[in-house]
Amino acid sequence: MKQHFTMFAAYNAWANGLLCDAADRLSEEEFNRDASAFFKSMCGTLNHVLVADRIWMQRFTGEGEAPSKLDTILHPRLYDLREARQAEDRRITGWVDTLDDTALAGEFSYTPISIAETITQKLAPALAHFFNHQTHHRGHAHMILSVLGKQPPSLDLIYFQRTQAGRKFI
Repeated sequence: MKQHFTMFAAYNAWANGLLCDAADRLSEEEFNRDASAFFKSMCGTLNHVLVADRIWMQRFTGEGEAPSKLDTILHPRLYDLREARQAEDRRITGWVDTLDDTALAGEFSYTPISIAETITQKLAPALAHFFNHQTHHRGHAHMILSVLGKQPPSLDLIYFQRTQAGRKFI
């Protein structure tokens, strides 16, 4: 099970890097244009993924800042957002590396920002949600690039597995 989550942490960093590279080719106006995605623009979408990652990592580890709103814009400029994204991806990968099967089978508790109720659940299913959530919103970013007339990168897991970084997972 650990190798599964190690792979998703590596895939996450790889896919986020590709999206930041693609976003880097956007003008400032395009980066901020409302493309009718859930978090409106590429800026809003990429910020949301970072915000949600920070919220979940604070829940998982008890450390780090956790914004209180899912639509918080932490970094309006892509350069700053990319640096924060890379740091968060290193944090995620480093934390996943510390997990073992006992930890993955264990439980943790947290209070969602949407309801004032403590939730206790197993770590492994929550971690699966964490990575699935990122993939979901990267799909939105992929759509935004298409709407803007840009060629979106191939983000499929199988493409990652065929790269140098992903070959150890197949």
